[in-house]
Amino acid sequence: MRRLTHLVLIVCVWAFAAGSLSGNENLAVKLVIAPGQSKAELVGPNERIQVLTLAQLADGKTIDLTRKAKYTVKPAGVISIDDSGRIKPLSNGQVEIMAETDSGTAISSLTVRDFDAPPPLNFANDIVPIFTKFACNSGGCHGKSGGQNGFALSLLGFEPDDDYQYVVKESRGRRVFPASPEKSLLIQKAIGEVPHGGGARIKKDSYEHRLLRQWVQQGMPFGEASDPVLMEVSVYPNKAKVNLTAEQQLKVIARYSDGSAKDVTNQAQFEPNNTELASADESGLVKTKGVAGTVAVMVRFQDKAAAFLATVPLGQKVVSLPAEQTVVDTHVFRNLKELGLPPSRISTDSTFIRRVTLDIAGRLPTMEEAESFIQNHDPEKRSKLVDALLESDDYANYFAQKWTSILRNKVVNNEPRGGNFLFHDWIRENLAQNKPYDQWVSELITASGDVRMNPAVNWHLKFQKMEERAEDTAQIFLGQRIQCAKCHHHPYEKWSQEDYWRFAAFYSNLSQKTGRRVYTKPGVARARNTKDLKMVTAAGLGDQDLGEFKGDARIELAKWMTSEQNPFFAKMLVNRYWKHFMGVGIVEPEDDLRGTNPPSNPELLAALEKQFVQSGFDMKHLIRSICNSSTYQLSAYPNEFNHGDRQSFSKFNPRRLPAEVMLDSIDAFLGSESRFRGLPVGTKATRIPDHGMANNSFLDTFGRPAGASACECERSGEITMAQCLQLLNSDEMHSKLGSSFVSQIARDPTLVQKEKIRKLHLMAFAREPKQKEYDIYLAYLKATETGAEVQGFQDIMWTIINTKEFLFNH
Repeated sequence: MRRLTHLVLIVCVWAFAAGSLSGNENLAVKLVIAPGQSKAELVGPNERIQVLTLAQLADGKTIDLTRKAKYTVKPAGVISIDDSGRIKPLSNGQVEIMAETDSGTAISSLTVRDFDAPPPLNFANDIVPIFTKFACNSGGCHGKSGGQNGFALSLLGFEPDDDYQYVVKESRGRRVFPASPEKSLLIQKAIGEVPHGGGARIKKDSYEHRLLRQWVQQGMPFGEASDPVLMEVSVYPNKAKVNLTAEQQLKVIARYSDGSAKDVTNQAQFEPNNTELASADESGLVKTKGVAGTVAVMVRFQDKAAAFLATVPLGQKVVSLPAEQTVVDTHVFRNLKELGLPPSRISTDSTFIRRVTLDIAGRLPTMEEAESFIQNHDPEKRSKLVDALLESDDYANYFAQKWTSILRNKVVNNEPRGGNFLFHDWIRENLAQNKPYDQWVSELITASGDVRMNPAVNWHLKFQKMEERAEDTAQIFLGQRIQCAKCHHHPYEKWSQEDYWRFAAFYSNLSQKTGRRVYTKPGVARARNTKDLKMVTAAGLGDQDLGEFKGDARIELAKWMTSEQNPFFAKMLVNRYWKHFMGVGIVEPEDDLRGTNPPSNPELLAALEKQFVQSGFDMKHLIRSICNSSTYQLSAYPNEFNHGDRQSFSKFNPRRLPAEVMLDSIDAFLGSESRFRGLPVGTKATRIPDHGMANNSFLDTFGRPAGASACECERSGEITMAQCLQLLNSDEMHSKLGSSFVSQIARDPTLVQKEKIRKLHLMAFAREPKQKEYDIYLAYLKATETGAEVQGFQDIMWTIINTKEFLFNH
């Protein structure tokens, strides 16, 4: 394979005023050919080149003119170039290409050679990508286990050797017919000339159709052992600042082991990580949708991937910003300025005390706490409140439940009860003591012995196989979803099957006994790679080969994981906690830190990660950095500019209360008590230690996680009709409204009606009622029949708990 110089036409426009380009604007134009070479070469009839015509404005924005330019080729007949900027060869020769726009012209030359002598095609490099591009080898078609309708392909083409056997040799070779390539069943089904369950996948006479036909005509070559293999793909541009409603054509380059390169734009796949901000079609054309923010487009070709990052500014002037309180504000506000996205105002004291108490302690502030905080004029009162909440038992209890859910703390495999309670207490005590995160994770990973003596052992008892422990370890603590790599190369990441099994091997010598005890057997930590059935040695995702190390390999794993240099460990915890407090992760999903899923604010994530490591993995310090920031304290009410923003943190993202917090809040407000089978009377929902016990219809209806996986996505935030009915009309809610506390409020002779309303609002919302609310409630009570005061207050309290203001943290 030859080295190919890629043609990229760039029109650089330096303008005094930002905006879309127009022929009526008097713009100074500078023409540049990039990436630094003026000659491009096409070899054979099958190569394609994607031309880009771009304009770079003085404010940093990129304007894509690829589809707006007029292309002229001299002499004619050597190449063709369509309206999308795609070049294909027609004959040997050299041409000059001119791209004309309203704002300037760019010229470059191109050579076509060996048009009449196409090189032999390579099955893995040229044919398998067609199957992947058109989803033939996807999990929903022939790539699923067992294939589809008698025809199987390896998932996403990761096993080309097997695919070649399936296509060429299986079923007596009935799928290909070299004597008459057009009659090949593979081609006829693909273009829809023979009935096909998936319909026509490829257009007749398209580039892919001709390539398949040529491959069959050549005798279906697999390729030679000396043929180059794919090493990496890159996307151009890899980042750009674009308008709110703009188009950006991408160009994808594949680089091979022999140093050659190839434009594979028409064979690559494109997938945006946020479809609310942008779309991407199969040609690599990205379109923004009028929402400011940052969007990444994953670009995948064969088993390699890259990402294009687009910044989409709103373009407003951001002149008034709150004070920068922590490192969070430095990077969030810098990003908002770049986006031209004005933030909301700072929230009120009432909103802040309710918000932060729910987020840190998992409960509503009491009426006394709310009143005291609102009337306090100490300028440091917000940071002092954060400190007080972090030192409370409520913080340790609430976050212990969060972690026991992530760590699947529930009785399984008929194990004896008791370990689940001990494990919950162990986590809660670590949080209360603020044990450094790296320390307690190390203790968890390396735990051995009897669960009654070492409660961390309980986590290991949840798994029957080393693969399960490895997968949860990678996802929970490193943000790496390696499950896919168990059977094939990870489709979106660099992890191979060998990486997977070398990581799983760290747990290969771990055994358990009697459902209470785990221990390490002597011997080298090894696992069998199911791809080639060879034994591989534990190696920390390829970083360190332990060779004949015969101790507990988990100790080496814990050292590598919790190292300050580990690129995933601290970042994962920071992103997890950021989502807990801000509603949206800097990376989404929060436990998917792959390179093709970049953060919305990389500088923010890096700064918090660095600070967390420098603090000695101090989790309370991290929470202070977030909660003391002006960013966290912004109002949830949008201004005229940021109503569509969720990922740039220009406002607080409101979210429904978690099921356990909601139930406890209802009980606190109504003075009622929920009881859970198997737990002492008085146990709160946020203190249930085991997600497999305490069956409760309310918690299940409102999306309590089942503890069946390590993903926090198990907790559902969806709003359903069943939830509405649970709050409006369930026997449980009617019972709670009949509590003695409601009667006491209604019949309290020391309080006038207005003061009772005020008390209820402070309890529910941590704020004083508005005059309109006073008027409505007092009028309702006045119209209530004499002797029915209790019923009247039940109606009012029932109304309050059904408001969005009560059910949401905002």
